[in-house]
Amino acid sequence: QVQLVESGGGLVQAGDSLRLSCAASRRTFSDHAMGWFRQAPGKEREFVAAINWSGRNTYYLDSVKGRFTISRDSAKNTMYLQMNSLKPEDTAVYYCAADRTFSVLPAGNDYWGQGTQVTVFS
Repeated sequence: QVQLVESGGGLVQAGDSLRLSCAASRRTFSDHAMGWFRQAPGKEREFVAAINWSGRNTYYLDSVKGRFTISRDSAKNTMYLQMNSLKPEDTAVYYCAADRTFSVLPAGNDYWGQGTQVTVFS
């Protein structure tokens, strides 16, 4: 059974940083691309960042480039999203996702975590 468990959300002030974590089962981690989506109230879930299975290739939503960094640690079977210079518009529930062929469209990914709330106030 594939399990993804997020952690690290919270309430922060604009300009602060947070690091989200997504722990995965070893089998999932070793051969799946992984990524982050977010969903703000009243909005559709949107792609934020992705990383391929080896960690060599990363992809970002334009609005987070230069502020967010996605990474993965194979020794810990964990993916991270380092979020710096947070803005109120980054407020959302953040979800990690995994799939052998990762898609920027939410429906294209098979496995999801339960989500973690990130709230940024000005």
